[in-house]
Amino acid sequence: MAYRVRGRAGPPQPRRARRLLFAFTLSLSCTYLCYSFLCCCDGLGRSRLLGAPRCLRGPDASGQKLLPKSRPCDPPGPPPSAPAPRLAGSNHSGSPKPGTKRLPQALIVGVKKGGTRAVLEFIRVHPDVRALGTEPHFFDRNYGRGLDWYRSLMPRTLETQITLEKTPSYFVTQEAPRRIFNMSRDTKLIVVVRNPVTRAISDYTQTLSKKPDIPTFEGLSFRNRTLGLVDVSWNAIRIGMYALHLESWLRYFPLAQIHFVSGERLITDPAGEMGRVQDFLGIKRFITDKHFYFNKTKGFPCLKKTQSSLLPRCLGKSKGRTHVQIDPEVIDQLREFYRPYNIKFYETVGQDFRWE
Repeated sequence: MAYRVRGRAGPPQPRRARRLLFAFTLSLSCTYLCYSFLCCCDGLGRSRLLGAPRCLRGPDASGQKLLPKSRPCDPPGPPPSAPAPRLAGSNHSGSPKPGTKRLPQALIVGVKKGGTRAVLEFIRVHPDVRALGTEPHFFDRNYGRGLDWYRSLMPRTLETQITLEKTPSYFVTQEAPRRIFNMSRDTKLIVVVRNPVTRAISDYTQTLSKKPDIPTFEGLSFRNRTLGLVDVSWNAIRIGMYALHLESWLRYFPLAQIHFVSGERLITDPAGEMGRVQDFLGIKRFITDKHFYFNKTKGFPCLKKTQSSLLPRCLGKSKGRTHVQIDPEVIDQLREFYRPYNIKFYETVGQDFRWE
């Protein structure tokens, strides 16, 4: 019995139907694989859309291999167009910085307005020294933060390099010698000293630039000027009593571990003073006359330009400022006050700084 369905005779042949279904399925599979490779992955096997390997993978969690005939993708990482994340302590190339953060082996402990910044900047030229540029005030103000915090501030150094920091207020801090000794009894100490009268005037000049309404230098220096009673409670006066402060340090450190730099000779002969500093630190005399020139405007030496610096390097605007004018009689009275302290200081350190 014959019949028609929409103009076609009889049902479709089963073999032909199976062939059409197989061809259609194969076409879809090829299309999916091509899309996955071309649209999802770049030449390195990374996902362009999601930023992670998506296409060519090794075994999955169940141990079953996916696409076993294809090479595996690269390990997970950022997409090629994105820069690699910088690790802590890495340089600009993304690789870890060389060296280790260490506790300092040497400290510039004083004194304020003596020339400590100049010594720090000069010694940083040396390739065997790495120094912290700021004053951490660890042994006076931040001791409670602990040595790990203190170490974290330090620059990275190689085994052959010295780590150094400066905080001038350490010299007049009662607890500083003991705290530094507890960190390391082998710490080398540098003290930059200067005529205590000149130092006090410089200290006052700096304070005056920040607080113009403070009393006069004479008013702060004396409890009774007529009787010549100097006010030792004023910090600008007390700092210059070097022999008094040194006693605290000698309870913990031998004199051989303390080097005294003349603030006056640092101006007239910077290479000579820095040569002695380098000898004290046990490093080669790298810093010499060729590194300095005298800046007439500031009135002290500056560093010449180097391979790493296109310009000469001088200290900041706050250094070398003109001192306020002080009555000569006041200066004479202060010289007499400091004389016994100076003499005792000379005798203790075995060096005459010629401040009289």
